[in-house]
Amino acid sequence: MQYREALAEDIRTSAARLLAEDVGPGDITAQLIPAKQWAWARVVAREDAVLCGVAWVDELYRRLDPSVKLHWHAADGDALAPEETFLELEGPARSLMTGERAALNLLQTLSGTATRTRDYRALVADTGVALLDTRKTLPGLRLAQKYAVTCGGGHNHRLGLHDAFLIKENHIAACGGIAKAVTAARRIASDLPVEVEVETLDELDAALSASADTIMLDNFDLETLREAVARTAGRSRLEASGNVSEATLRDIAETGVDCISIGALTKDVKAVDLSMRVVRTEML
Repeated sequence: MQYREALAEDIRTSAARLLAEDVGPGDITAQLIPAKQWAWARVVAREDAVLCGVAWVDELYRRLDPSVKLHWHAADGDALAPEETFLELEGPARSLMTGERAALNLLQTLSGTATRTRDYRALVADTGVALLDTRKTLPGLRLAQKYAVTCGGGHNHRLGLHDAFLIKENHIAACGGIAKAVTAARRIASDLPVEVEVETLDELDAALSASADTIMLDNFDLETLREAVARTAGRSRLEASGNVSEATLRDIAETGVDCISIGALTKDVKAVDLSMRVVRTEML
């Protein structure tokens, strides 16, 4: 399945799962509200953020109640200022209340991922290095978080175990060496990219000799990263990885590596503060 098709399916299944999780057999508190009461609400950002999750919220309310209308004033990837209203909703008050938490949970999490990526990207924007996500995503939110990373200016590493080879220490040991592992990968799927993780400069030389497309430099110190860049001389794409933080990111980028993979973009995400408020109600 192609990425766009997979993402569209993920949006549908995520919305259904969120509603099943939160609403279950029915929202008993919403039954306190008269069935014919119409409401208008707005969603505001309480802090600086990057918006992500529009399509998921649209699908969630479409499934919950197609009569709810959503008026977006920002798109995925747009910067939000504190107290900015970026979404207005109108529809049956019961439906607005029922969908509120599921919608905000998703928006806050994905916007948090996009915001963190934007903040990391700003630290190295002038260096030309690409920031990559990893497979260290929240369970069930792999494609959604990877999409959020792109909204924040980052790039996707492989989506899963199916779309690229990443030959790590245990693969190398089981295959009998880097050269044998790369040769086997080319034989199995010659059209897929092959990446090799290395822990020493000797392993780097072996990966270069095997013509790996990308070489992941695992937990190299800055001096060794610079030496790796010099030895490689553009023959392979170099990815720095391991214990990357806001404090270390700039120094790593300045070594000349092509990209840096950062698990913290997705696994340590902090939800941004968003809030929905009803501004008017009316009996129909």
